[in-house]
Amino acid sequence: MKYCSNCGTLVELRVPEGDTLPRHVCSACNIIHYQNPKIVVGSIPEWEDQILLCRRAIEPRHGLWTLPGGFMENAETLVQGAERETLEEANARVEMGDLYSIYNLPHINQVHILFRARMLDLDFKPGIESLDVKLFHETEIPWDTLAFRVISEPLRRYFEERRKGKLGFHMGTIEELQK
Repeated sequence: MKYCSNCGTLVELRVPEGDTLPRHVCSACNIIHYQNPKIVVGSIPEWEDQILLCRRAIEPRHGLWTLPGGFMENAETLVQGAERETLEEANARVEMGDLYSIYNLPHINQVHILFRARMLDLDFKPGIESLDVKLFHETEIPWDTLAFRVISEPLRRYFEERRKGKLGFHMGTIEELQK
């Protein structure tokens, strides 16, 4: 950040009085500009023993497969955001289930939240951000062409737990999952 969004003056990076972290502070109007992580919400849409994946039509990772998800919008809940993203990317209507995972990605200032979701019907098709959408059995998952580790690692754990009949909640970083 270079300029204050309130008055246009150059900002300086410093620790404001009473704070412990460096912030962008306007030297003219003294507004502190906080920068916080982005929240990414998504779902694991289930139909019988299959899950729905989307092939990305946008960057980053154009052409690779992922679960439906994206940045949360203002004035919506986590569940509303995950439902909206599933509808936008796959035109799939779902009933949101349990919270499945929360993964922190501090290196890119994001928090990823995934819910299990039950597909209400088989009426789905690619949305504007998807080249294709398809249901996959576990043995058909295109593991080598999944777009993000924050999707592949939870998905691997999801299938492992489902085989054992015990799906749980997970929280941590991707690095912690790989231990």
